[in-house]
Amino acid sequence: MPSAELISIGTELLLGEILDTNSQFLATILRNNGIDLFRTTTIGDNVQRIAQAIKDALTRTDIIITTGGLGPTIDDPTREAVALALNVTTEYHPELWEQIQNRFNRYARSPTENNRRQAFIPQNSIAIENPVGTAPAFYIEKNNQCIISLPGVPQEMEHLTNLFVIPYLRKRYQISSVIKSRVLHTAGIGESQLDSYISDLEYKTNPTVGLAAHSGQVDIRITAKAESPEIADQMIGSVEIDIRQRVGKWIYGIDNQTLEDIALQSLARKGWKLSTIESGLRGELAGRLVQNKQVYLGGEVLSNLPEPAEFEKMVSANRQRYSTDVSLGAAIYPEDEKQNVLIIVNTPIDIKKSERPFGGPPQYAVRWAINHSLNIIRDL
Repeated sequence: MPSAELISIGTELLLGEILDTNSQFLATILRNNGIDLFRTTTIGDNVQRIAQAIKDALTRTDIIITTGGLGPTIDDPTREAVALALNVTTEYHPELWEQIQNRFNRYARSPTENNRRQAFIPQNSIAIENPVGTAPAFYIEKNNQCIISLPGVPQEMEHLTNLFVIPYLRKRYQISSVIKSRVLHTAGIGESQLDSYISDLEYKTNPTVGLAAHSGQVDIRITAKAESPEIADQMIGSVEIDIRQRVGKWIYGIDNQTLEDIALQSLARKGWKLSTIESGLRGELAGRLVQNKQVYLGGEVLSNLPEPAEFEKMVSANRQRYSTDVSLGAAIYPEDEKQNVLIIVNTPIDIKKSERPFGGPPQYAVRWAINHSLNIIRDL
C-alpha cells in the first residue's frame, strides 16, 4: 500500500489568514482510497524551502501532493521549487498557454503577460488540464514515486483530485484496498478512565483503535484497512461490539452525530420540551440547541452571575416562563485558578444538581460545561 505526504504552500497559511481546508479534504479522500497519509507540511512562498521539503519527502514516501503556488505572480513558486528539487529546469508548453487564453476568453477577459508563467512546468512533467481555473496542474514520475502539484483554490483542487488524481493513483499503484474509520463519541467519562477499559484494543494493528480527548467528550476512533468497504465495515463492527460491551453506557453516538442532537432526541421520545438558562457560557448552550425548535423552546442568557441558590430559583422560573417539561440551567463560577460549573436540571420528576470544578484552560470551560449539561439531559 503506497504512502503519501501533503505539502501546503502559501505564506497566508503560515500567517493564519486562511485555514488549510485542502489538507483536510485530501487526507479524507486518500484514506477512503486506501492510501496511508504519513505527514502534512505547510511551507511559505519560498522556492528553496519548498524544494527542500520535496527533497525530504522523496526520502520517505511514494506520493507527494502539493497544493498552492501555481498562480501567475512572483510569489507563486511551486513550479520552480519542484524543478529545483528534481534538479531540472522549467520549460514552456505552448498548448498550456493556449488553454489559459481560452479560459480567459470564455469569461470575456484577456490574460496579462504574467499569466504566461503558468505555461511553464518542470521538465519531464505532464500537464493536467484545469477546466475550472486558469492554473494548469502537473505531475512528474520518478521511479516508483510521483509528485503531483495542484492549485490552491479549493474548488479547483477538489475537482482535479476527483477527476484525475485518484483515478491516476489507483491505477499507477494498483490500489484495490480501502481505509475506513468509525468514530464512537463518549461523554461523562474521562480519557484515562476510558483508556483503562480498552487499552488492550489500542495495541491492535488492523483495525487500529485510538482516543481523542475534547472538553467534556472523548472520541474512540476505529480504523480498518481492507480489500473492500464491506470487509472494512465487518472488521470495524466486530471491534465496535467489543467496545460497546465494555463502555457502552458512555457512548452517545457515532461519526457525525452530535451530543445536542442525541440529548434532544432523548427528550423527544419522552414527549418533553426543553428550555435553558445560562450564565458565563456566552449564549453557546442555546446556540447548540436552537436548530431543533420542536423540542427546544428557547432560553435566557444572563448578563450577571447570580448566587447558586438564586440561580436554582431562576431555573425553576425558567421552566414556568417557557411552559416546558425540562429546564436546564448552567453557570460558570470563577474561583482562583479553576472554574466551578453548576448544572441544574428541573424536570417533572425531580431536580438534579451537579457542581464540578474545571481546572483546565479557561477557554475550554464553556464547551466542557455544555457537554456535561447535554449529557445529563441525554440520561434523563
